[in-house]
Amino acid sequence: MSRLAGWFRSSGKENDSSASLPIDSIVKEKENLVDAMKWVELIMNDDIDGAWEKLQLGDSSFHEMGSAVAFFMRSVLGFEKQVMTEATARLNDCETRAWSDLKRAQKHGAAYNSSKLYPPGTEYELIIAETQLMGAVVGVLHESLVEAMRSFYKLRKAFLTLDGIVASEAKIFGKGSTGSSRSSLTGSSSTADGSESESNGSTQNGSDSEAFVDVSESLSGQQTPSSQADASSTSTAAKLEQLSLGKLEDASKLSLRSRDSDLSSDIELDNPVDKFIHSGANMCFGVLLLILSLIPPAFSRILSVVGFHGDRRRAVKMLWKSAVHSNINGAVAGMMLLAYYNGLLGAADILPDQKDYDEDAEAVGPPIEKCEKLLADMRARYPDSRLWRVEESRMLANERKITEALELLKTGKESKMKQVAALNNFELSLNGMMSYEWELMRDSFLKCLEVNDWSPSLYYYMAGCASLELYRDAFHGGDKDEARRQKTKTEEFFRKAPTVIGKKRLMARQLPLETFLQRKIQKWEDRAKSLSIDLVDAIGPSPALEMCYVWNGQKRMGTEQLEKGLDYMKWERCTASKEVVAKMQEEKDETAVWAVCMASLLRGAGKLDEARKVLQEKVIAHDRSVFKGAAKDDYVLPSAIYEMGAIAWTECCNPPEGEEKEVLEYRRKKMLECEEQLNKVKVWEAYVLDTRIGMRTQSGLETLAWFKKKNGW
Repeated sequence: MSRLAGWFRSSGKENDSSASLPIDSIVKEKENLVDAMKWVELIMNDDIDGAWEKLQLGDSSFHEMGSAVAFFMRSVLGFEKQVMTEATARLNDCETRAWSDLKRAQKHGAAYNSSKLYPPGTEYELIIAETQLMGAVVGVLHESLVEAMRSFYKLRKAFLTLDGIVASEAKIFGKGSTGSSRSSLTGSSSTADGSESESNGSTQNGSDSEAFVDVSESLSGQQTPSSQADASSTSTAAKLEQLSLGKLEDASKLSLRSRDSDLSSDIELDNPVDKFIHSGANMCFGVLLLILSLIPPAFSRILSVVGFHGDRRRAVKMLWKSAVHSNINGAVAGMMLLAYYNGLLGAADILPDQKDYDEDAEAVGPPIEKCEKLLADMRARYPDSRLWRVEESRMLANERKITEALELLKTGKESKMKQVAALNNFELSLNGMMSYEWELMRDSFLKCLEVNDWSPSLYYYMAGCASLELYRDAFHGGDKDEARRQKTKTEEFFRKAPTVIGKKRLMARQLPLETFLQRKIQKWEDRAKSLSIDLVDAIGPSPALEMCYVWNGQKRMGTEQLEKGLDYMKWERCTASKEVVAKMQEEKDETAVWAVCMASLLRGAGKLDEARKVLQEKVIAHDRSVFKGAAKDDYVLPSAIYEMGAIAWTECCNPPEGEEKEVLEYRRKKMLECEEQLNKVKVWEAYVLDTRIGMRTQSGLETLAWFKKKNGW
């Protein structure tokens, strides 16, 4: 039975009770929503304390949600354990209250419906789904594996709730009739007394233990009765998807600056509750579908735990629909779109070429003009927020305007939100590295230690990478005093890094980057001992440029930085004797690291044949066993294969001149070559940077799927 069935079967007795409700209850709820949404928007304008203070004056589920959002934003921007714990508690309280309000609204039916379009209580269902979604994100970021597994279960419950709301929207907006659409809505099961079962998205007593068992069995490959039921509902959701993407899409063709009431020709969202539900459902479901679509191949098991798969195309369309609304939901949708395009896709190489770009390409590559308009809109709405300034700097960096990006991050007043200030500083640190401003890089990463506790070991390591380049500059420049000072600092930073590893964990595991740097330093320690030289002199080609590769910084570099990077990668930059450097070059995995970094720079500079040659000779020619071992760089072989795919894609996007048929066949051949390489990486065994390379691979495969569909291949 439908979870909304209780609304349709209201008896005379229920109508009598609803008539006794205060006449202004609906008006009051609308006022609470408007008030809460007004104050929660302060968060997006860098005034999280002001938002918190004002939200405490209200008493409703909407105010509770606003307070929870404040803690959620603090937790995801800062990765601070104490804040994450508090955020989880706030989210749980908010979910409990919203569940109570949902039951009340369903009990009293139409007499207590604040919406003109949606069934009674839909706004509270949305709050429940939002809290579950936020709680899932916090849980995954938490150090506990149990919390992470519970989070995947929450994602599944949020998915079901949101899918029901979005399906109802498709019918409402598709038919353009409120009454006729409500009679056929479906959702999760409801019991005879009107209470909802597991899939209503609420948290009942004991559900945490059930979630643990359910997720544990899913992880072990067993399918529980509950997961079988979810598989059944997935097919229902799939059937509803065409309706959602068809009728709703036709009824909702909005430009970025459209009025909120432009949703369709005959339905106007002049009700704040309807605006909240529509913008919130599209934002939340869009975020959820996007998150699921971004899970790299190495973690595909998680998808079987959740029971659903992501859909980038649908996710992006829903986020754009939400982003047009001038409320907190629209702002979060806008933030997610910019983070996706500037951040995640900013680190991807295999993206649609601008000459091939079409409407469907929005799911796999940034629509530059729309992103610029979105950013301008957000900066106009929230002029005091540093967050949008950071996004603008990312956009500039992705256009290879790294000097302008740096200037933007250096200037302007500092954010009042320490988490946003930390984000600004981290972005400044990365751009300092990618533009070879070593002192800026060193000082900015050391400042990260003061403003954020995400990974102190990484911050020390990065500061050591910068100091190493300063040492090498002084060494080769003949400044012995400066060289001695920089050598001491470099060794201090590198030796400090391993001692603070494990301060932050993800799903009870050490952060992959901390495992990476631990191996690097151990390799240098072993080499220094065996060759009887100092640690700093036992280091091969620039580890700073290797970290640039880890963050795909070569994509942000202009011609000047790319050419300069090739110089920084020269073996002659090492400070050991020629004999020692020659021994380093005999280490196949060390030379392979050099080759992958060089190939990435060469590819960025358009020297594709040189890039392919160095990868084939120095990396791919070796058996994978060469790169296995406690202190070996196991990521270089899959990375090299990925680079080969990226080179093929660059060639696909820049075909030689010729007859149209010949050009098309050339592009098809190069596309298939790229796909072959990416599919190899997709099924690669676990390695230390598999999440990062895996996400680039996943994005590449999504792009190729779009390109094949576009060309009918």
